[in-house]
Amino acid sequence: MDNKKREWLEHSKKVLVGGVNSPVRAFRSVDCAPVIATKGEGALLYDFDGTPYIDYVMSYGPLIFGHSPDFVVKELIAAAQKGTTFGFTCPQEVELADRILAAYPGAEMIRMVNSGTEATMSAIRAARAYTGRAKIVKFEGHYHGHSDGLLVKSGSGLLSHGVPTSEGLPPGAADATMVAAYNDLPGLEAIFAEHEGEIAAVIMEPVAGNMGVLPPAAGFLEQVREITREKGALLIFDEGITGFRLGYHSAAGYFGVEPDMMTLGKIIGGGLPVGAYGGKADVMAKVSPLGPVYQGGTLSGNPLAMTAGIAALDGLKKDPGIYDRLAAAASFLAAALSDSFGRYGIPATVSRIEGMFCVFFTKETVKSYADIMAADTGAYRRFFEGMARQQILLPPSQFEAWFSRRP
Repeated sequence: MDNKKREWLEHSKKVLVGGVNSPVRAFRSVDCAPVIATKGEGALLYDFDGTPYIDYVMSYGPLIFGHSPDFVVKELIAAAQKGTTFGFTCPQEVELADRILAAYPGAEMIRMVNSGTEATMSAIRAARAYTGRAKIVKFEGHYHGHSDGLLVKSGSGLLSHGVPTSEGLPPGAADATMVAAYNDLPGLEAIFAEHEGEIAAVIMEPVAGNMGVLPPAAGFLEQVREITREKGALLIFDEGITGFRLGYHSAAGYFGVEPDMMTLGKIIGGGLPVGAYGGKADVMAKVSPLGPVYQGGTLSGNPLAMTAGIAALDGLKKDPGIYDRLAAAASFLAAALSDSFGRYGIPATVSRIEGMFCVFFTKETVKSYADIMAADTGAYRRFFEGMARQQILLPPSQFEAWFSRRP
């Protein structure tokens, strides 16, 4: 590390908490100096000292076209020249909503917000109002943002720091949140049996992406759909990662399972901050100004994020082969990694679905949260460091997904 970058890092720690605005960026779980990104171009991300890295993080998913795609940047420049925020409804909000609702199975109405945390928090509030029930079920290792009631056995940065929940929550904040094991239907059934008539919603990542990549077991999503419908609870798919990344019709379309509500982010902002929640019209009618559930935001639906999102979704629709190519690129790399690990006798497994994948350093096939927690994070740290020396940038945490970009 050169002196200029070292000085900059030391200064950042004096003005930002830990020198970062999101914990995983501190690189503590891989125990090395963080990358300070200054430029992205295609597949490359450039560090503060000018080092180019081949980037498999892709801002944790939204950069499906790579960094700074010309057609998105062009639209953004044109939109910015007309104004960056209005605090009033703009045409782009409606245009993006039209595209999302046309693509997402069963969705009838949507509300734009600024982050995934806003989206999941608001969706749960609407679900509680609609059902008249208070309790929710989430799955261990699934991350749904940092609102109080959801910081229970969460994934992503919390797993990286070995914190199963968070301090600073008021007493009872998470009492209404129950945790089930992903891919374990009997466990979910037991929770419903114990809390008959009390559960408002089950919220889940249809493909776990915040504890590394773990696809659902065959039939699991269908079974969760069946039990929620039978018990009068809503099913919420948190598609912050999988939305428009697993396929143009998101995980709901990919698996053929239609939730009552969904939350979205990442790609629908084309690389700008964004979130959204939506679903059936009768559920969304509970949200203000139609109903009594309040939620608002000055920058919600701002013209820049909406413009970038429109450009991204249009780019996906104009390229019908993009998802096959994303999957092929990820499959090629996954096979090469598996071959290399096997050749050198390294106990590791690659978990992949389409263009999402990651490596777990364990002999066993990963099927559950418990399997993931048994993986060797020290081996991942060493692997990360070795790849970084080769100027290949992986997520600075075992518990994050890797992403391919459009070849």
